[in-house]
Amino acid sequence: MKPFLFAAALLATAATAQAQSATYAIEPTHTFVTFEISHFGTSTNRARFDKKEGTVQLDKAAKTGKVDLTIDMTAINSGTGAFDTHLKSAEILDAAKYPTAKFVADKFTFNGDKVAEVAGQLTLKGKTNPVTLKATNFNCYTNPMFKREVCGGDFEGTLTRSQFGVDYGLNWGFPDAVRLVIQVEAIKQ
Repeated sequence: MKPFLFAAALLATAATAQAQSATYAIEPTHTFVTFEISHFGTSTNRARFDKKEGTVQLDKAAKTGKVDLTIDMTAINSGTGAFDTHLKSAEILDAAKYPTAKFVADKFTFNGDKVAEVAGQLTLKGKTNPVTLKATNFNCYTNPMFKREVCGGDFEGTLTRSQFGVDYGLNWGFPDAVRLVIQVEAIKQ
């Protein structure tokens, strides 16, 4: 009888642990993927990708999670049409050949009950490399309009663009390091 009780307790624990995990859909009007790069050490060029979609799985009790985010590279917006066209060109992002980028992560680090860091793989221009995003802000709340839990935050990271085959301007002194700034909110499904 004792083995049966042990098995029942194990199943109950597994069911409780699984119940803690939730899936959240990226809310596109509160999620922005932005990059920043120095322009000859004088100013900072910035642009964002206006179309993105994905999901986040979050288990706050187990302190684990997963991200699957797809970014539409053709929807880049710097505020200047000519610069957008150049960014999408084969010289830089080659958006015609590689219309999407993808960030997939399954390593979440928590500080207490808040996500502090997300580590995963970014695929850009057909090349995949590790990227770590540190949270500068993270929170979950009940959204009064959606009547559901929303979790999100502000995340930052740096990537080495030449690792992805984006080497335009390196010989002119443009930096290889690009700062990523991602604000994200996702709605519990």
